[in-house]
Amino acid sequence: MAATQTCRRPWEETASAGVSEPRTLALDGALTLAGKRTLRGVEVAYETYGRLDEWGANAVLVCHALSGDAHVAGTRPGEDPETARPGWWDIMVGPGKAIDTDRFFVVCSNVLGGCSGTTGPGSVDPDTGRPYGPAFPLVTIEDMVDVQARLLDALGVKRLAAVVGGSMGGMQALSWAVRYPDRVTAVVADATTPRLGAQAIAFHAVGRQAILEDPHYANGDYYGGDVRPDSGLAIARMIGHITYLSDESMHTKFGRRLREGDDYAYEFVSEFEVETYLAYQGARFVERFDANTYLHMTKAMDYFDLRGEAATLADALRGVRSRFLVTSFSSDWLFTTAQAKQLVAALRMVDAEVWFSEIESAYGHDAFLLEPEAQYELIAPFLTEALVESTRRAREVTPL
Repeated sequence: MAATQTCRRPWEETASAGVSEPRTLALDGALTLAGKRTLRGVEVAYETYGRLDEWGANAVLVCHALSGDAHVAGTRPGEDPETARPGWWDIMVGPGKAIDTDRFFVVCSNVLGGCSGTTGPGSVDPDTGRPYGPAFPLVTIEDMVDVQARLLDALGVKRLAAVVGGSMGGMQALSWAVRYPDRVTAVVADATTPRLGAQAIAFHAVGRQAILEDPHYANGDYYGGDVRPDSGLAIARMIGHITYLSDESMHTKFGRRLREGDDYAYEFVSEFEVETYLAYQGARFVERFDANTYLHMTKAMDYFDLRGEAATLADALRGVRSRFLVTSFSSDWLFTTAQAKQLVAALRMVDAEVWFSEIESAYGHDAFLLEPEAQYELIAPFLTEALVESTRRAREVTPL
C-alpha cells in the first residue's frame, strides 16, 4: 500500500524563529522630522532573524501596526518556549513560513515615537535629563521610515527584497516604496490604505480625547508619578478594538450573551460578555503601552497621505520601482477593500507590477493577524519572486 501523503501546512506548524535577542542602535547625528523639529540621541529597538546573504539581497523589513513592537516572532532570551507568548506575527515569520527565516534576513524595529525601546515620549530628553512627555514632537509615518532606513544602513542592508506590513505597518511599507524607490524590490501592503478616511480619523479622535480628559493625564507629564492615565488609555483601546473586529465576528463570539446568569442586573455594570471582553482588552493594553505613544501613533496615521503634495495618487506613485502585493479582507470596515482597490488602480495607472487579492474572512481588520493560510498562499510565492529579482538587481550593481 502506498504511503499516504499529507499536504504541508506551514501556518499550522510549530517551527519557531527561535530566540531573538532584542538590540538597540543609537543613531548618529540629529534627526530632522517632517514637522521641522529635530531629535538628538535617537535610539532604535530592533530584532533580526536569519542571515544576510552574500549579495545583501535577501533582507525583508517587517513593519508593525499601532500596538506592535520589534518582537515579531520567536521567543526572547530566558523565556520558556513552551509557555512564552511568541512574537506578534509568529504564524507568518519563521522557518518554512510565509516570511521564511531560512531564506530571508528579517528585520523588525519598534517605530519612532514608540514605547518599546525606540525613542518616544517616555524616553529621556538629552537636553533636560527628564522624560520628553508632552515636549516630544509629533512624528509622521515618513519619519518612522527614515529611522528604519538609517537602521538598515547600520546593519549593512543596502537593498530590501521586500517591505511587509499590515495596517499602520502597511502605511510604512507604501511610504518606503515612494521614499526609497531604489532600495525596495517588493512591497506587501496588507490590510492597509494610502490614507485614512474620515470615519477612521473620527475613531482616533475619540480615543485621544478619552486620554486627554483623564484626570491623571497631567498634560502628558505623568512619568515618575504614582498614577498614569490608565482609564483614558483603556477606553481608547476599547474604542479602537471595536474597529478591529467585524459585526459577524462579534455576533459569533458574544452575541447578546450575559456573563453570568440569564437575568439582567438592572444596574450600570458590565454584564454582557462583549462588555467584559472589551474591559479585559483595555486592562491588558495599559500594562504594556503608553498613553502618549497612543496619541502620537494615531496622529501619525491621521496625517498619512501617500499622495503627499502630488495632484493625484497616481502622480505620487510614478517614481516607484517596486512590485506590489496588495491584500484586503472582506469584513474589514476600517481599511476597506474599496480603499485597497483605489491603491491598486493608481499603481496600474503608472504601470507598476501589482497583484491584488481580497481575502474572505469574518475577522474584520484583525484578519491580517488571524488568517495565516490565505496569506501564506499569497505572500510566500510573491516573496520567492521578489528574492529572485532582488538578487538579480544586486548582481548587476556588484558582480562577484
